[in-house]
This record gives sequence, C-alpha cells and structure tokens, in this order.
Amino acid sequence: MTRRLVLLFLAAFLLIGSAGQAQAAGYRYWSFWDRDGERWVYATQGPSLTRPSDGDVQGFRFAVSEDSADAAQPRGAAEFASICAKTPAEDGSKRVALVLDFGTASDAPSGERPPAPRTACAQVDPDATTADALADVAGPLRYDTDALLCAIAGYPKSGCGEQVSGRTSPTATASPGRQAEEDGADEDGGPSVGLIAGIAVVAVLAGATTWQARRRRNAGD
Repeated sequence: MTRRLVLLFLAAFLLIGSAGQAQAAGYRYWSFWDRDGERWVYATQGPSLTRPSDGDVQGFRFAVSEDSADAAQPRGAAEFASICAKTPAEDGSKRVALVLDFGTASDAPSGERPPAPRTACAQVDPDATTADALADVAGPLRYDTDALLCAIAGYPKSGCGEQVSGRTSPTATASPGRQAEEDGADEDGGPSVGLIAGIAVVAVLAGATTWQARRRRNAGD
C-alpha cells in the first residue's frame, strides 16, 4: 500500500503541473504603438481617441499575441524626418508619420498573404485623430462594433481579434487590451484549473491515508 501511495503522490504532482500549463489564448489583431525616442511604446488609447501632434511617429503591427506585453512591435525604420521628407509642412495642418507592418505569413489568416511593410506621411487637420491620419493614407479601414481596428488597407479581408489556439503558457491569458487575470483565478473569477486539481488530489490522498490507517487498526484487533 505504501508503494501505491507514493505512486499516487507522484501522479498528483504531474496532474497539478500539467494543469498549470494551460492553453494560452493568442489573438490575431492590429496593435497600435507610439514612438518615444528610439523605442516603441504600446499605446494606451485606440487610434480613434488619440490626437497626435505634428512630428509624431506612430505604428501598427498585425500579429498573433496574448496581450500587450507579448505584442510584436512594428519593424523597420521609424524616423519622422525620413518618412515625411517629401511632405513639406503647411500652415493649418500637421504631419504624422505612420509605420505599417502587416506581419508575417505565420500570423496571417488562412488563405491570405500579408502585404509588405511600408511607411506613410499623413498631412491632416490639426485636430485629426490617428484614425483620421490612417484613413488618409492607408484606407480602406475596417472596424468592428466595439471600434476595434480590424483591417488596414483592406488587410485582412475578414476576422477581427479572433482567438488563435494551440499556444501554451504557465500564466493566465488576456485578450487584446485586457490585463491577465490574477494567479489562482480563471477568466470568470473562479478558481483556476490547477487549484481545483490540487484540491482534488489532496482529498484523494487524505482519503487513502485514512483508509490505510483503519485497515491497520482492524488487522490488529
């Protein structure tokens, strides 16, 4: 019986370990970035709410990622002077440099091929949003009913922030723009699979130990 308990205990650890490696949810979507000096910073607002200033550089990247911490950054040159070199300044307007990275073939929806990355210089009204600047140089755009940007220059043809399965991660998952849930809880606020498995295993081990103790007592009577 002792050997059986040892094997059960080892199985318990394997069960808890495998439960913790939950299938992470990747999402296929356009991420939005601000250029801060020499680095990209994940934007805190959507393009329809952001009002860039003259001389700003902003980027978009299409990829599969779990959340903002995992999101792939736009690739290529990102200098305002280079992108807007052929667009002279004009009174009553502002220039916004845009870096558009359509991603890789592995991130593309089935049956589609990503266009080559490119840059554009939008010259728009001083109060224009990033969405306005984007529409000026990279239409057609497509949004869903929640104002999530789904397509730039018609890419992709369909889909919008859909979940892509098949990735594993020991941490909780998050949809685009949403923070991961706290450890020990699932997306609905309940206990995690690993926690439930651990409780179940402890209960099984406790029951087996009690049963063995009673058997020994009965044998001694």
